[in-house]
Amino acid sequence: MSESETVFRRVENLLQSADVSFDVLRHEAVYTSEEAAAVRGTVLGSGAKALICKGDKRFVMFVMPADLRLASKAVRKSQGWRKLRFANREEVLELTGLQPGSIPPFGSLFGLPTLCDRRMADYPTIKLSDCPPPTLFPPRRVLRSPVWPGLGGDTSSRRR
Repeated sequence: MSESETVFRRVENLLQSADVSFDVLRHEAVYTSEEAAAVRGTVLGSGAKALICKGDKRFVMFVMPADLRLASKAVRKSQGWRKLRFANREEVLELTGLQPGSIPPFGSLFGLPTLCDRRMADYPTIKLSDCPPPTLFPPRRVLRSPVWPGLGGDTSSRRR
């Protein structure tokens, strides 16, 4: 069993343990949020983008709609951090065992604090192409569960 299949099983177990219903769709591998939205026939924003960053001295995961970008300055201010940077490829691999772009948006699977942008609740379902295959689930149920305990902030801003 590959690392991505193991992580997919962990995602399934996490959602099932939180009593969150979900559907699984299978499609070819994609490498960008735009490609994922196109192959699924969905709007870009309904995809959950997971970013691993280092704020001062600790790593954290940010989850936001895929059509948004991280509002670094606002996050630094709200968290009281002086520094915030994206984790590099080696750090992501060390923290998750996965390559960037294939990370499911559940930091708890990797021992990472997770801050989920409140705008994830704007969509009737959330799509993620974590590890093959993608998973779809209703956000309001997930966002009120322990799956995303950090929900509530504005961590993102519109793409330019």
